[in-house]
Amino acid sequence: MELDIFSDTICPWCLIGKRRLERALAERPQPGLKIRWRAFQLNPDMPTGGMDRTLYLETKFGGPENARSVYDRIREAGASENIDFNFDGISHTPNTVDSHRLIRYAERHDCQDAVVEALFQAYFIDGQNIGDHGVLASVASASGLDEETVRAYLASGEDAEAIRAEDAEARAVGINGVPCFIFNGRHALPGAQSPEVFYQLFDLAREEAQPVT
Repeated sequence: MELDIFSDTICPWCLIGKRRLERALAERPQPGLKIRWRAFQLNPDMPTGGMDRTLYLETKFGGPENARSVYDRIREAGASENIDFNFDGISHTPNTVDSHRLIRYAERHDCQDAVVEALFQAYFIDGQNIGDHGVLASVASASGLDEETVRAYLASGEDAEAIRAEDAEARAVGINGVPCFIFNGRHALPGAQSPEVFYQLFDLAREEAQPVT
């Protein structure tokens, strides 16, 4: 079974969805499952250097107070998955192209999930700017990658256009929000669903993979 997960590194529901998928897999292991994290940008028009968090909340929600009710609901959902979101600690909303590039680089070195997890931790818990190459290099190092090699990769701009193209491809096939889980390239499960919903997709994908007799 193959599972493509379209997500963004600054999407709190994507972290919640990751935790729920992990719970589903703990209860119903899927031997041979191959997971690939794919790029989607919540803010494709974000300036390269990102944006001050207060300005971002003003632009997206009309101000911090309007955003508070949205984030209160996310905090509650996160708490149910043992995630202690530190939204007040975030001072900068980044452009996420470079963080997606790091995830793509990590796939080549078989540590994609570790990097995704470390990026979520850095942003949502530690309040770090994951658009900064120094922060990304530290995330990479903590995930088992060579820090200097990653710095050189990020400075090169390699894969930047591929990330933008992947984002555009996702929108072209109808993905307009994340997380979105695609099983075997055929069945889409949008949103941070409960483990029980994942079970249904596991069963369907496995049934379809059985040879016809």
